[in-house]
Amino acid sequence: MPETKYFEHELTLSANSEPAGSKLAAKQAYWTFGDTSKPAVFLPTCYGGTLESTLPFLYSSEHSSDPILPPSQYFIIVAAMLGGGESSSPSNSGQGPDFPRTTYEDNIRLQHALCESLGIKKLFAYIGFSMGGQQAYHISTLFPDFVEHMVCIAGSARTSWHNWCFLEGPRYALIMSKDFQDGRYERNPEAGLKAFSRVYSTWALSPQWFRDRCWEQAGFKTLEEFLEANWSGNGDANDRLADLWTWQHGDITLYHPEDGGDLAKTLGRIRAKCLIMPSRTDQYFPPEDSEFEVKHLKHGEYRPIDSVWGHIAGSGFSGAKEDTEFMAKEIKRFLNV
Repeated sequence: MPETKYFEHELTLSANSEPAGSKLAAKQAYWTFGDTSKPAVFLPTCYGGTLESTLPFLYSSEHSSDPILPPSQYFIIVAAMLGGGESSSPSNSGQGPDFPRTTYEDNIRLQHALCESLGIKKLFAYIGFSMGGQQAYHISTLFPDFVEHMVCIAGSARTSWHNWCFLEGPRYALIMSKDFQDGRYERNPEAGLKAFSRVYSTWALSPQWFRDRCWEQAGFKTLEEFLEANWSGNGDANDRLADLWTWQHGDITLYHPEDGGDLAKTLGRIRAKCLIMPSRTDQYFPPEDSEFEVKHLKHGEYRPIDSVWGHIAGSGFSGAKEDTEFMAKEIKRFLNV
């Protein structure tokens, strides 16, 4: 396991954060692999993700016999989102529920400052899954000349109303639980987190996954056993809510108010070469949304992942090895590496 480093930076929170424009003494947790003289690749964490779990199949020989982005040839930066528990978050700041509500813009400006501190003037690639994929859109919009290639896996340029509403389900399961105590709990609310996870679980997979009894492929005799092992709650409750708030408020059109909320116009401003990879069975970020986005990107490619594993197909940790192999092959082709 590499050493976790921390980049400290006073961040002025965005106009859409709460409280807007306030100062945050931010700490960004990150890993690096390779030498800064090599082409730089940035990998942000996703919702509930950690540095360790962030797309290791792309660069780690422990996860792939032939990774497409080996540290001998690339400078890899893996960075944790604000609110997720490794970078500045409710759980490690002492602020608990009083930790500010941060946006994608806050995350991207912190990441850009980290890159500057490392001497990175341009990213060869920015690759993210889920909330990481949304961050790929945000950095490509905020800093259009900074990213050469961006890959959005199972993400979107703007959180849809359907996606927003789905997130209300697990959020309410947590905040209404008897042990949440308005976020001022002394012990992590296990009952609330389990309820949160169980509401979340059905949406993470696809109806076909359940019809095919794919929990058996994952080594479980029953669906109940699978849920107990994988969807019984983890992490800090306030951290979960902090990043959920960020997710719900994702919208690249906010950076260009002159576009009047017209997503097509804002997508047309992106200069990076873009590979957009939804899962065909994703219930968070459906492929129809990605098809719309690609139509309005100047340099966009659409490569859906054919999988019954729903949203999880894009994580690199689904039960289908072919999902990960497909992503690696397409990203390698796209980057021409």
